[in-house]
Parts: sequence; structure tokens; C-alpha cells
Amino acid sequence: MNVKPFVYRRLVQFADTDLAGIVHFSSLFRIMEEAEHAFLRSLGLTVYEPGGTGVTWPRVWANANFLNPAKFEDELEVHVVVESMTEKAVTYAFLIAIGDKQIAKGGVTAVCCHYVEGDGKRRLKSTPIPEEIVEKLKPFVVPNEPAD
Repeated sequence: MNVKPFVYRRLVQFADTDLAGIVHFSSLFRIMEEAEHAFLRSLGLTVYEPGGTGVTWPRVWANANFLNPAKFEDELEVHVVVESMTEKAVTYAFLIAIGDKQIAKGGVTAVCCHYVEGDGKRRLKSTPIPEEIVEKLKPFVVPNEPAD
């Protein structure tokens, strides 16, 4: 990875664990989302503006590979980079680790949307990512590796 990631640190909470005492897989998705929100806040951005006046970022894809267990009160380090960015979508890559031990790798794709009104209904419509957001995300975009 040629890009310096954003790093989010978090302790594993008791509610994150299952009966075996390890972090439940669903908690790792929530932790990735927390890291994404912290990353965006660090750039002066948000995933949702109250009242729906700006853009919002619904997820259209998520995945994770679980590599090792994490337990209650372990300190997780979540590394966040932008794996790819298109005109309307951002795919984040996450690496969750405890020190040098990798716990999970995952990804989330979010589509840039705004709210539109019509027929008495409010719905989301995809929209190009605003240039000021693109510029803030660019330093975290992983460069494409040349094909061999």
C-alpha cells in the first residue's frame, strides 16, 4: 500500500463479543463503519447531514475476511484507505489489526446520493461526488498497480 492510511483506534467492548468471548462477525462491520465515519470527520465531512440537505452515502456492497479472533478489551487499530473512486461511488478498504496480528480485512462501497422530492415522496438519487469531497479523499486513494 503506497498510501498512508487513516488509523482509527478502538477497544473491543463486551457487547461486541459472542458467547465464545470473541468479537462477533457483525461487530466487525459496525467497527469498519465507525472507522469510516471517523475518517470522514477527520476531513471535515460526514455520511449524513441532518435534514438531508447535503449528500449522503448509502452502502451498496460490503465484505470481510476474518483472519484471527479479537477479544474483550483488545485494542483494535483500523486502517482505512480509498481502494477506488468513481464519479459517484467510493470503495473503502479496511485492515483491522491488534499490533502486527491481522484480525480482518474488509471493504465497503458507498454511493454518493442526494434526496429528491416527487409524487409526495422523498427518495435518494445518485449524484456525482462533489469536487471538494473528491479533493479531500484523493490523498487516501490507493494507486492502481500497473498490469504485468
